[in-house]
Amino acid sequence: MNTNRTLTQSIAGPALATGCILLIPLVAMQYTNEVDWTLSDFIVAGILLSGTGLTYKLITRKSGEIVCRIAVGFALFTGLFLIWVNLAVGIIGSENNPINMMYFGVIIVGITGAFIVRFKSPGMAYTMFAMAIAQVLVAAIVLITGTFRSPHVPVIEIVAVNGFFFILFVVSALLFRYASQVKVSA
Repeated sequence: MNTNRTLTQSIAGPALATGCILLIPLVAMQYTNEVDWTLSDFIVAGILLSGTGLTYKLITRKSGEIVCRIAVGFALFTGLFLIWVNLAVGIIGSENNPINMMYFGVIIVGITGAFIVRFKSPGMAYTMFAMAIAQVLVAAIVLITGTFRSPHVPVIEIVAVNGFFFILFVVSALLFRYASQVKVSA
């Protein structure tokens, strides 16, 4: 019986947060034509938001270290933000440009690395650095192959957006590194 209550409590927070966040575009659709979500948009957003929240709860459930919780939250937010931007508007051209599929490789690097290092802070620091490098590699491939020319995307835009995500992944890596040092000195 206790397990059911714990499970319900773990699910309730992310579910409530997801519902509240999804109310924003739902209400906005009533007042403007600028927000035009379909049922599938709501489903995908709901899966992404609740999945991120549940993942955060699962990973941090036994961690008492606030720095570790912040590192996990920052890493998950960065990954979610990368997926969200890519699905919503696309990073290279529109969201329909197939070259944007390479950005899911960055997420795969993160998921694979997290399982390999068993979600431990020292290894997660390396995983986040690997994601930062993967982000740069995607941008480099796009620039070297010239795929940004069709449709035309300014080089500065590619560098700026990818640089932004690179910085977020590096900050996340540094947070994990700091979290692992705090555990060692404690």
